[in-house]
Amino acid sequence: MKALVLNGVTPAEQITLSEVEIPEVRPGWVLVKVKAFGMNHSEKILRLHEIDNAYIHKPIIPGIECVGEIVHPSDSHFEKGQKVAALMGGMGREFHGSYAEYALLPAHHVFKVDTGLSWKEMAAVPETYFTAWGSLFECLNLTKEDVLLIRGGTCALGYAAMQLAKAIGSKVIATTHKESKLPLLKGADEAVLDTGNLQDQLSGVTKALELVGVKTLHDTMRCIEKGGIVCHTGILGGIYALNGFDPIKFIPNGVYLTGFYSNAPTQEVMDNIFSFICQHNLRPCLGAEYDFSEIKEACVALDGGKVNGKIVVKMI
Repeated sequence: MKALVLNGVTPAEQITLSEVEIPEVRPGWVLVKVKAFGMNHSEKILRLHEIDNAYIHKPIIPGIECVGEIVHPSDSHFEKGQKVAALMGGMGREFHGSYAEYALLPAHHVFKVDTGLSWKEMAAVPETYFTAWGSLFECLNLTKEDVLLIRGGTCALGYAAMQLAKAIGSKVIATTHKESKLPLLKGADEAVLDTGNLQDQLSGVTKALELVGVKTLHDTMRCIEKGGIVCHTGILGGIYALNGFDPIKFIPNGVYLTGFYSNAPTQEVMDNIFSFICQHNLRPCLGAEYDFSEIKEACVALDGGKVNGKIVVKMI
């Protein structure tokens, strides 16, 4: 099969596909014929930086999510030909991921899917919508009465969160740090240019989804009404941790801080997400799509950060 195999730091311009053996099935794992996969910021981090760490067993095929069909169910409850989605659980880091024509995956992180979406639309859902769903409904307890601030709204996760929030009737304020991208936030009730200091510009915000990360978290927490919640989910700002974090001084009185870590999907949650998408007639926002033979170009687009929405790679 064709696959993208990494042995070390690999800029997008150096990417080539390799011919490797189709994985052999073993107990507890299922073989999936990959139909399409979404691309993620974490795969860029792996390819350009993280792969140098000893805990990444090289060579490695990257990719933290995919959609496809069961080719060999092994000893699992799946059936041959069943439509599935897979995400997280170590994909593309602890074991080979989705940048390949076939993927051998642990059965507990593979989920049956009932949807009328096309393969490319379906591929835009697993990691992005699972993260948006968990952030909004598990961490923020979002309701139609809320005013939601999405800081960093023009990424794939921002668009997904905007869709979900609007579908339940929440008011959405979304930000971008580029004036030229304000028109891309037309799905929000209000689009705001992010100058890095929004605490004196916004009022009435009860929940916030922080996708820029530590870089703007302090300011975001000061945009929230007393009793509100901030969920730290993204790291678009490129800063990954707070040094010298003092919760007493950092977190305003009466404001709550939480975070969402997307490593524990379940069949129930995936069912709920695809059902919600169907019930509300949502269509995932595809920023760009590539054939697998164009994986180099797809990675160049990912690294450049200029695609608005999800990058999806489909098999021919």
